Amino acid sequence: MDIRSEEGVSGGRYAAKVEGHEAEMTYSRTSPKLIIIDHTAVPDALRGKGVGQALALHAVETARTGGWKIIPLCPFFKAQAQRHPEWKDVVN
Repeated sequence: MDIRSEEGVSGGRYAAKVEGHEAEMTYSRTSPKLIIIDHTAVPDALRGKGVGQALALHAVETARTGGWKIIPLCPFFKAQAQRHPEWKDVVN
């Protein structure tokens, strides 16, 4: 799955286009080493296809590579983080 990153001054998003539909995970950047994931949107047509999980994993891998931490405010991301204790190195 191709996930693209879009970053602005105070935040950004990870987006994936699958089967003509776009899913996204948005975040706010509080410092160069901390982001808050605040929203995940997956269209009904893509539910159950692992798109949200792929966005969450992409966020974790990007944080690891970039050397920053994630605060999960988004209920979906928070639930995924609880299911994946191996993400504790980057998820607060």
